[in-house]
Amino acid sequence: MSGAEIRVEVLTGAALEAALDQVAQLRIKVFRDWPYLYDGDLAYEREYLQTYRDSEGAVLVGAFDGDQLIGAATGTPMEDHADDFASAFAGRGEDLSQIFYCAESVLLPEYRGHGIGHRFFDLREAHARALGRVTSSFCAVMRPEDHPMRPANARDLGPFWRGRGYQPLEGAVVHYDWTDLGDSQQSRKPLQVWVKDL
Repeated sequence: MSGAEIRVEVLTGAALEAALDQVAQLRIKVFRDWPYLYDGDLAYEREYLQTYRDSEGAVLVGAFDGDQLIGAATGTPMEDHADDFASAFAGRGEDLSQIFYCAESVLLPEYRGHGIGHRFFDLREAHARALGRVTSSFCAVMRPEDHPMRPANARDLGPFWRGRGYQPLEGAVVHYDWTDLGDSQQSRKPLQVWVKDL
């Protein structure tokens, strides 16, 4: 596969709506892997993704191999996303109306390493600037170094994010619940907030 074969484009409105079920299936598949270990289901995903139907400022960036959606990245104005994420900024003085939240970024493993991740950030950041936002943010799940399911070849994405100008926001940690593979119920996970001035 060469990167030239892949089409990466912004989807909004009806095109966004039409792609959401495929995004849900991608999220379930990709997030089963490290570090999320997410045991997802389609009903939950459809409810979660309702945010992107409801937010006028939402964006979905889709990566397509022919007609197949092989990757997706989403984002919304921070005040339109789940309160759990906005809570990390409470008491810090930041104006949520100035922050854009880059949420999911999922890509099938065989398509990684071809610059698609950069395109995902480029297009979401451009969308955020067009909305007048001055800060871009996202959250990264924090897992212990000695986690029993950590692969020997687990990739640290910190250098990639720093290379794009993001830094961890000190003391800003979100807590979010989901069910890990092999578990019967949800448990709370910490996620570090990263930010960048646009």
